[in-house]
Amino acid sequence: MPKHDYMQVSQDQPIYSEAPLQLLLFVDGRPKSRQQVQRLRAYLKELQAEYHFELQIIDVGQQPYLAEHFKLVATPALIKIHPEPRQILAGSNIIAQLKNWWPRWQTAVDTYLKLQEDLQERIDENGRVSSPKSTISSVAVSAELMRLSDEIFRLKQEKDKLQEQLQFKDRVIAMLAHDLRNPLTAAAIAIETLQSNYSTETGEFKRLKPAMSAHLLKQARSQTKIIDRMIADLLQVARGNDTELPIIPQKIELGQLCLDVLEELRDRYTAKLLQVETDIPKDLPNVYADPERIRQVIVNLLDNAIKYTPQGGKISVAGLHRTTQKVQFSVGDNGPGIPIENRDRIFENHFRLQRDEGTEGYGIGLCLCQRIIRAHYGQIWVDTAPNGGAWFHFTLPVYPS
Repeated sequence: MPKHDYMQVSQDQPIYSEAPLQLLLFVDGRPKSRQQVQRLRAYLKELQAEYHFELQIIDVGQQPYLAEHFKLVATPALIKIHPEPRQILAGSNIIAQLKNWWPRWQTAVDTYLKLQEDLQERIDENGRVSSPKSTISSVAVSAELMRLSDEIFRLKQEKDKLQEQLQFKDRVIAMLAHDLRNPLTAAAIAIETLQSNYSTETGEFKRLKPAMSAHLLKQARSQTKIIDRMIADLLQVARGNDTELPIIPQKIELGQLCLDVLEELRDRYTAKLLQVETDIPKDLPNVYADPERIRQVIVNLLDNAIKYTPQGGKISVAGLHRTTQKVQFSVGDNGPGIPIENRDRIFENHFRLQRDEGTEGYGIGLCLCQRIIRAHYGQIWVDTAPNGGAWFHFTLPVYPS
């Protein structure tokens, strides 16, 4: 359809019509409606030659807000917007409908003009006459307001989404910074021990057996690898919009992983004279999980258990082949436990129990634990331990045999 054949409603060039009869013809770009539109336009041109009225043709693809303004469900559609009342003709027989309504529209225009004449006899003190409410220009203004309203709503949604992403990245940075302390401390202790026992004269480690020296070197190297992986994850999350922590699942022996972590934390729990009780079945199936991520979970849970178990208390670690698809792992203590009303909120970022306001406790680390376990399609929750403390449980998928 040539552009010069019709005028579009535009806020840049508002139209103030003198014609009392004002019509809008909504069309679309569908090939199957082209012939119908051409016939309708030709018929309207014939009417326009005999009777003065204003017609504007609007492509719904270019002016969707006008179609929304009139709540149109189909095109083509012919709308009489002035004089009131508004009337919409749509369907495949618009010309037939128009032939039926045309004489009535002319009568409505004559009535409107007669009312205008009567109004001119009663001009108010400002010398102004009431203007028609539903003109083509006012419709354009309404459509533009709708468009701007939608644009504001869209921008608000984008703002909220950006704020959510920024908050998430802040949480991830806080969580990873929290968890970096454990491997950093372990690596620092191993290096300091080696350094304090190294003799520059003989090139040997004094008071350290070769096996212990090798163990400390291995410990320092493995912990720095964990730190490197966590920093890499942090950078990856900071660059992207994905709110899931990346994982690389593989076949792992969960019981052995837990024993390795207990060995790393031995100095911590022996300093408090804590008893560690393990119940890990020898036939516990392997799980399909990211070993370094699950190590983070176990370290966090054991770290909290050590922190909250009183001097001389007991920590429990247990594994359970729960179903053919899931393995359950549990870490318990006989500390103060978690109140029932806080057991769901305990996994929220930065949540602290009132008694823990002055200390580091359950909070950022547990939030990270929950994210990691959920990334593995598992669950994590807390119960009251049989000996009165807290029992943290999580599930992981069994490695397919």
